[in-house]
This record gives sequence, structure tokens and C-alpha cells, in this order.
Amino acid sequence: MVVVGTLLALACFFNSIVSTMWMFVIGFFFIRLLGQGSMTLIPNTLVAQWFIEKRGRAVSFISLGSFASAMLFPVINAWLIEAWSWEFAWRFWGVALLIIFVPFALFGVRNRPEDMGFVPDGFVKQQDKNDETLAHKISHVAAEVNWQLNEAIKTRAFWMILICIGIPSMINTGITFHIISIFAFHDLGSGIAATVLSLMAMVGIPMSLLSGFITEKMKTNYLFVWIFVIEIILLLLLLVLVNATVAIIIGVLWGVANGFNRIATNVIWPDYFGRKYIGSINGVGATMMVVASAFGPLPFGYGYDLFESYTPVLLISLIFPVIGLIASLLATKPTQQEA
Repeated sequence: MVVVGTLLALACFFNSIVSTMWMFVIGFFFIRLLGQGSMTLIPNTLVAQWFIEKRGRAVSFISLGSFASAMLFPVINAWLIEAWSWEFAWRFWGVALLIIFVPFALFGVRNRPEDMGFVPDGFVKQQDKNDETLAHKISHVAAEVNWQLNEAIKTRAFWMILICIGIPSMINTGITFHIISIFAFHDLGSGIAATVLSLMAMVGIPMSLLSGFITEKMKTNYLFVWIFVIEIILLLLLLVLVNATVAIIIGVLWGVANGFNRIATNVIWPDYFGRKYIGSINGVGATMMVVASAFGPLPFGYGYDLFESYTPVLLISLIFPVIGLIASLLATKPTQQEA
């Protein structure tokens, strides 16, 4: 966190002096790599280290920061740019990272509970060995099976999870990039499209909290089943987008799916493959999300240019959540025999 936070601050300072297209490309690359990539991966890996039984709710709580920033930062950035300049806005966040985030990361974060004499799910000292709750937690940690990346990739579950992670990233990014155009194709204005995106974020907050508790009671791959069912409904609704009411329904369902997906994606890796090597395993999952989201908008754009309509693209896109639905059912927790 300290290293990435410092490098991200430097990337912000670099972006404040961008004057050519090549500088822009380099600056955007590092912002994406360090911010969207590393800054998302690190806290999810950290929380997986500190929680086992209560992992779902812990991931739910940290997701609030993501939703809150998505709602607040565009407004703050717009104000900074309007009041001063875009250069000042970049420098503001660079300074904020160095004087707020980096010190918090340096002095306030520890990698594993064992490093502090604790056990996952509760701040209990090791010397309290007669405590029954502690004994239960220690036995739970001892029973955890930790897979290395080279072992995990030999299991069916690993590849099925990658499919479950990649498809929503691809479809959702494609819809997000083209949502104004899709709505315009159905004679609905950009204001309604913006409302749908805001509604998605608003609904996503309580659904993230709820889904965290659901993962503690339900197998995570079953949560993916519901995500793909909702994705199928969303694509069908986009085909019959006749009025604002349907658009509102899309926004609500999209928020539910995103809330479920955000938690399921971060919970299933440590639940299936343990905490010890979760960084490398989680990194593969994050790479899959980034690659899938990068390719998501392309089929929508090419499809519209080819057919002059989004209908064929949406119909073809229905294939992917069906594949995801099958993959989620096959993504059962692996056993060591599979390795």
C-alpha cells in the first residue's frame, strides 16, 4: 500500500504536466495500473487475510468506500477543475495520497492477524488459550487448505471462476460505454441513461452489504448463478427498452447484479483456495477482469456499425451469461485430489 500509494501520487503529479498524446498515454497507463488495478487488488487481498467466517460482511463494508468514491469523486473533481484547473486537481490528489493515504497505510495496516498475535475474525490474544471461542477459531484456521497458484490452475473451479468473473466485466463495461447510444436508439434521452447509471450505484450499496451476509450462508458459486440470471434479464429488457419505466427497472436490476458481483468476486477466491497464496491467485482474477472489461465495448461498437442496430449484438450477448450460468454451477469448491 505504501509503495503503490507513493507511485500513484507520482503518477498524479506526472498527469498534471501532460502536454502531448504520448505523455497522456503513459500517464493514463500508470493511473490505470496503480489505481484501478493495484489499489483494488490490495485491500481485497488484505481483508481476505484478516477474515474467514466473517469474510463476506467484511468485504461488504469495504465496498462502501468504492461506491462512495464513485459518487463523490466526480463531483469533487469537477469542482476542483472549475475552481482552479485540471492541473491543480491532479496535484491535489497527489498531495492527498502522500499526506493522508500513505501514512495511514504505513502506520495503520498490518498484513496478517497472526503477525499481531491475533486470529482471523476476532482480535483475541494468543495467550487466552482456554477460551472456547478462540479454540474454535484456531481450529478453523488450522483446517484451512491453502493452494499455490500452480496447484489452483489445475482445478476445474479455477477456470470456471475466471469465466464467472470475466463475463460480467465484459458485458457490463460494454453496456456502460454504449448506454447513451443504446437509449438513443430507443428514442430515450441521455438524461435517462445517466439516471440509470446513478440508480445502479445507489442500489449497489445496500445490495453489496446484503450479499456479504448472504455469502456466509450460501455457497458463493450459487450467488454467481443469480448474477447471470439477472444479466440475462437485463439484456432482454434492453431489447424491449420502450419507455422510462423499463429503464428504471434496468437500473435497479443492474445495481442488484453489481452488488452481488462485487462481493462474490472477492469472496470466492480465498474461500476456495485459502489465504496464504491469495495475492497471486487474486491477481490472476483481477487481470481477467481488466482484460474482459477492455474488450467489452468493442463488440457493441462493431456490431452497431455492421447492423446499424444494437438488437443483433444484444441477442448474441445473451450467449455469454448462459455460459456463465453453466460455469457457476460447475464452479464447486475443489479438493486437494484435483491438484
